[in-house]
Amino acid sequence: MNKIPITVIVSVKNEALNLPSCLDKLKRFDQIIVVDSGSTDDTPVIAVAKGAEVLQFKWNGKFPKKRNWALQNANLRHEWILFLDADEFVTEEFVSEVGFKTQDPTYNGYTIQFENYFMGRKLKYGYGFQKSALFKKSKGSYEKIEEDLWSHLDMEVHEHPIIEGKVGIIKAKVIHKDFKNLEHYIAKHNAYSTWEAQRYLQLKQSKNEHLSFNQKIKYSLLNTGLLPAVYFMGAYFLKLGFLDGKEGFYLARFKSHYFFQIQTKVNSIKNNIE
Repeated sequence: MNKIPITVIVSVKNEALNLPSCLDKLKRFDQIIVVDSGSTDDTPVIAVAKGAEVLQFKWNGKFPKKRNWALQNANLRHEWILFLDADEFVTEEFVSEVGFKTQDPTYNGYTIQFENYFMGRKLKYGYGFQKSALFKKSKGSYEKIEEDLWSHLDMEVHEHPIIEGKVGIIKAKVIHKDFKNLEHYIAKHNAYSTWEAQRYLQLKQSKNEHLSFNQKIKYSLLNTGLLPAVYFMGAYFLKLGFLDGKEGFYLARFKSHYFFQIQTKVNSIKNNIE
């Protein structure tokens, strides 16, 4: 069977629980590269055993971070690049659609959509999740954010790719299901909220023309202090999150609290500066 001429880059750190399932589903793609940040578990061993190329990345606190670094330094055999996290699992329908649509020369990138799980339950309602993680290496890269010395995240988590030309949508969804526990989810989002607070204060001092529509809405609501309440009402009631049972409620509350963390951290940072 001919392999699909796409390079898949999986960014990882200590992902021994998620990585086997992720890599097992990528066998139809021609090149799989795992970019690791010094994992202390069996992540690199698993990647090699599954036939992936492994690159080690050590961030120096400056640009580029992990994904842009891979675009600039990895031996990428193909023009089309698919970026995945270890807790993102492709389906056969997704792979087939990607293989077909990337043959269309009028598109330089695609937005991929996710089927989300939380606390083991598949969620059918609430806010959906999507990102433009499939694009031509000659036509896109992740945005550069001036964050030397203050950022603690070595990968582009919130940065969006800037893609030249036409961007389409892959209809088949990728499964987003983290096999790690709730404690890991909370710790991860605590770290993300610190980054977002710093980013918000940076944006107050400069203009960024690459903000997405959702980012503009989010940062505008942060100005008012209403973002946590607005998010919860939207996710749980407007988007019918209550139909997902207690898991739908828990997720809406956790995400609402995430935005509350950002607001309180913004005030804390401002007070320390002043």
